[in-house]
Amino acid sequence: MEEDLLSITVWLAGRGYRLRIKPEEESAVRKAVKLADEKVNEMKQHYAGKDDQDFIAMSLLTYAADNATESFNSPVMQEELNKMSRKIDTVLSACTE
Repeated sequence: MEEDLLSITVWLAGRGYRLRIKPEEESAVRKAVKLADEKVNEMKQHYAGKDDQDFIAMSLLTYAADNATESFNSPVMQEELNKMSRKIDTVLSACTE
């Protein structure tokens, strides 16, 4: 059985997109679209001579790169890397004795 989905139209870079989402996700989706649209507008101010598709792609790449690097800075990731480093050091020390 398909759950009830809400049909909404969101606007990004002046273009409407129809989405079907869970009703409880509407606020988060609208907020994400607003942030994306703001990022596209920011790109338009910094880079001339591009079309909207270029700005959307540039915004997406910026978002993806930011998220990829943030995961390496998390305390959990740092602790795991430290554990691995200690294990490597232990093995290397045992090999040199």
